[in-house]
Amino acid sequence: MKASVCPLARSLDLVGDRWSLLIVGEALRGSRRFSEFERRLGLAKNILAERLRRLVAEGVMEAAPSSTGSSHRIYNLSEKGEALYLTLAALWQWSEAYCFSPDERSFTLVDRVDQDRLMPLKLVTTEGRVMGPYDCIGQMMPTHPRPDTNT
Repeated sequence: MKASVCPLARSLDLVGDRWSLLIVGEALRGSRRFSEFERRLGLAKNILAERLRRLVAEGVMEAAPSSTGSSHRIYNLSEKGEALYLTLAALWQWSEAYCFSPDERSFTLVDRVDQDRLMPLKLVTTEGRVMGPYDCIGQMMPTHPRPDTNT
């Protein structure tokens, strides 16, 4: 789908399989070694190896030799991979709201330092207006400016 002009199609082609976002989420929680991803996700070695290879090839993750001098590789998120944290947080919050019954226990996202719960994510225009589900449209642009992710 690389030729698609639809951003959703391109992103789902890259990370829309069953395991890629779970691998990214596990990397955000601190996993770095193949064995850590395998143990924490319960993923078959061949599938994990293929997904990690693809995430590295697409620039979502970076692989480096272990500092211990062993044959193991260390996997770190690239800037592109770290930028998926908002996507994962949005999916997490959606799941909390719609995938668990009220009497069912689940995890919630909290601030690492203060353990404060996070506010629900919102889309906000550059003028500060909060967008609802039917307030946004895709608009073809002459070039592809990178959004400012520092705000």
